[in-house]
Amino acid sequence: MSKIVINHDICTLCEVCIQSCPFNAMENLNGKIEINSNCKVCSICVKNCPEVAISKVEEALFSVDKSLYKGVLVIGEMRQNELHPVTLELLGKAKELAKKINHPVLCLLYGENPFDAAHLCLSYGADSVYLLTHRELKFFRSDISATLISEALSNLKPSVVLIGATSIGRSLAPRIAATLKTGLTADCTHLDIKADTDLIQRRPAFGGNIMADILTTRHRPQMASVRYKVFNPISEIKHPKGTIKNLPISTAHLLSSINLLQIHHQSITDSITEAKRIIVAGVGVSDSEGLKLIHELADLLQASVAYTRPLIEKGLASYTHQIGLSGRTVQPELLITVGVSGSIQFIAGMEHSEHIIAINTDPNADIMKVAHMGVVGNAYDILPQWIDALKEGAYRV
Repeated sequence: MSKIVINHDICTLCEVCIQSCPFNAMENLNGKIEINSNCKVCSICVKNCPEVAISKVEEALFSVDKSLYKGVLVIGEMRQNELHPVTLELLGKAKELAKKINHPVLCLLYGENPFDAAHLCLSYGADSVYLLTHRELKFFRSDISATLISEALSNLKPSVVLIGATSIGRSLAPRIAATLKTGLTADCTHLDIKADTDLIQRRPAFGGNIMADILTTRHRPQMASVRYKVFNPISEIKHPKGTIKNLPISTAHLLSSINLLQIHHQSITDSITEAKRIIVAGVGVSDSEGLKLIHELADLLQASVAYTRPLIEKGLASYTHQIGLSGRTVQPELLITVGVSGSIQFIAGMEHSEHIIAINTDPNADIMKVAHMGVVGNAYDILPQWIDALKEGAYRV
């Protein structure tokens, strides 16, 4: 990395540099020529300085010794002593990544009583589970948890850290990354790893118009958050041989600036996340007739109804029934899209479904590229035929 340096001992304050700079990056402050944030390191000032008091220097880039960091670690999430299932999904991906670089799979759990969850993590791919356990961790407080986890990661030195992109994970991840002075890629839709342990983190960028591969090449650990239902857990290991170890906790780190007054348990709302069958309504069937057909087909297939973002913004349903980056990520056994074009944001939320059927008038629509079966035609003609066939018993759920 380059920067401009001024030798104030030989600078005569002639201000030629100020006059020659096209970016207004040079200024006289209290009898000294200083460089502000407008500097583009173009070197025009260097060429024009009559006293040769300005120079361009190359700074050595900071880089850690990657060999000191080993392991793919998953930060598990506990809620009332229950393990969030995104943890098991991340352990499955961690095992896949760790195998490629011959690293162990690690898991870090925090809470009042994470012991049962620790054994469950061993059964789903963890080689070692580390516990941060204390009665003060019964309820989540972001400042305490972030401090304890950051200290643990500093000592464990994993190469990769994965965390669920849940409400808790979104609160913890940036705090931890900032403390460890490392990078964080949020809401990844794909992960891979190079032989040199650089993690390939893919996520939508530029408003979701492209998919970007992001690498953290000079810092460790590498941190990525992933939504629930993006990856699949491995099959349960019947007789795991991993280890469980308690980590020491400093009482000074249990002091919180958050004063917990009351706990209100949120009522469970109807969501599409766990649905086995989903019918998705898009802009192409957003009128009353189209939605009526969607719901009738869903009733016959015992399926949930989901929507794309434009329909949610019209107020047709709660955001809990929206599929996509700004909604829910799903992995049903059957997903049927009707009148859905297939933006990157939408596809990122459903591309891992087991069977995808798309109905669209455009055979070149983006949704057709990810569908296992594409039906080209008018949904108002196709859906009534499917509904009649189901009523006649051509298909049994």
